[in-house]
Amino acid sequence: MFQKVFDFFVYTDTSYEPYSYYPTMAGNIAILVVIVLLLILMLAFGGTGKKMQAKQLAFSALAMTLAVVTSLYTVVEFPFGGSITLFRMFFICLIGYLYGTKAGIITGIAYGLLDFILGPYVIHPLQMLLDYPVAFGLLGLSGVFINAKFGIIKGYILGVLGRYLCHVITGFIFFSEYAGDQHPVIYSMIYNASYIVPEAIATILILSIPAVRKGLMEVKRMAMEG
Repeated sequence: MFQKVFDFFVYTDTSYEPYSYYPTMAGNIAILVVIVLLLILMLAFGGTGKKMQAKQLAFSALAMTLAVVTSLYTVVEFPFGGSITLFRMFFICLIGYLYGTKAGIITGIAYGLLDFILGPYVIHPLQMLLDYPVAFGLLGLSGVFINAKFGIIKGYILGVLGRYLCHVITGFIFFSEYAGDQHPVIYSMIYNASYIVPEAIATILILSIPAVRKGLMEVKRMAMEG
């Protein structure tokens, strides 16, 4: 019974070892339902008043859309997963900076599931959880510095570190066969840093421009009105 349910939602590619798993049409629909439920859940963490809740939901949906669009234009695509994109991590971190950690994490989880639909690579359920909803959900930790000076930069760094840690763990546990003569932990740290760090540095440099920070403060003011 369980196998029939599993096969209904998940397609198993047995062409290579280890086996890869992809969502079927039913699986994609189920994930989209979960994403919608997550966005509805976000309303519980929205500001008081329907106008404020609607605004928070709109900003989160826009951030996810921008993250998807920028992920399509990769600067460098790495052979075993991961890519340098046009600042997609920033858009998820921005929601944490605007509305706090809970909203940021929920938005990140929802985006992670959406990213899984668009480009899945799964060899184990735990790897899927860590590399998609958990990794991107941790970008929402940017909300820790919601009221701090240079909070967007500090929050971005914290969120990116959270995502990086998840990928390092999955790299060590599930992809150590690619390490060769290197220690699997060192290999995973270097490999995942090779695509996360360049994007993070470029983003931080842009966020360090006073005019950009001033513009984001204006965005935050608009986001909190209502």
